[in-house]
Amino acid sequence: MIHNSSHMRLFFLSGFNATMNLRVALFSVTLLCYCFIVLVNVAVVVAIVLDKNMHEPMYILLGTLCINGLYGTTGFYPKFLWDLLSPVHVISYSGCLVQALVMHSYVSSDLSILALMSYDRYVAICRPLVYHSVMSKKRLLVFVSLSWFTPFCVIGTNVFLTSRLKLCSQYIARLFCVNWVIVKLACYPADTIVNNIVAYITIILFVFNGVFVVWPYVYVIKICVNSLENRAKFMQTCVPHLTSLFFFVVTLLFDVLYIRYGSNSLPQTLRNFVAVQFLFLPPILNPLIYGFKLTKIRNRILCDIIFKTE
Repeated sequence: MIHNSSHMRLFFLSGFNATMNLRVALFSVTLLCYCFIVLVNVAVVVAIVLDKNMHEPMYILLGTLCINGLYGTTGFYPKFLWDLLSPVHVISYSGCLVQALVMHSYVSSDLSILALMSYDRYVAICRPLVYHSVMSKKRLLVFVSLSWFTPFCVIGTNVFLTSRLKLCSQYIARLFCVNWVIVKLACYPADTIVNNIVAYITIILFVFNGVFVVWPYVYVIKICVNSLENRAKFMQTCVPHLTSLFFFVVTLLFDVLYIRYGSNSLPQTLRNFVAVQFLFLPPILNPLIYGFKLTKIRNRILCDIIFKTE
């Protein structure tokens, strides 16, 4: 038995045991998926960077969302692809903590960016006269910085507390490392009291963040109901955001509920499927939904494709 996390050199990712018979097929599909995620997200980011007409808060926040999607998926897919072809599925202790930090900070930042996008649409539709002063470039830079820095610090605190625990098992029944799963490996449940308190405070903070995402839309919908012009603006810019938010919340909720309250009696394949949804659907759907719905981005990407083919 291992009695101290300082002696813990590596973890075994036992979630891969259910994938052994389909390794080659899964590797091929996952590689295509990851390449597609990188392609569509980079395409949207490059289109926004190169087109000065899209140097506006809405598009800058979208680019930030896509960059964050690349950050989160890069923390998972390369290691996952490597493990699919490896006979032994292990990750170092420090690597596991880093991966947990990346996974959680990606999710938290995504929620913060979606809250910013919600606020941006509220100001644009409900308070158009003060939009440019409220969403100035300087203020937007501060908002975007906080949407990354604050979740990183909050999650970093949780992971730091986890690194102080004495662990009594090397086996993680998942495809990747998650902070709460590592905490459950602690030798003494009493040692995790502080971890639990900080974890619940973190959850409450991001629940409030989620409320802040929904609250502006209550006002936006009220305004749009009585105005044909605002209704058209809502359909063009807010519907993609709400769709993105829906898929993100649903996939995240499934994983969080399973980590906290899920049963080990569920088949490992089903557990793996639920666990990776937030790393699969949002990073693909976000750029596709916005890319097809927002005219400027669609036209810019199509123009670049046509120009290169000619």
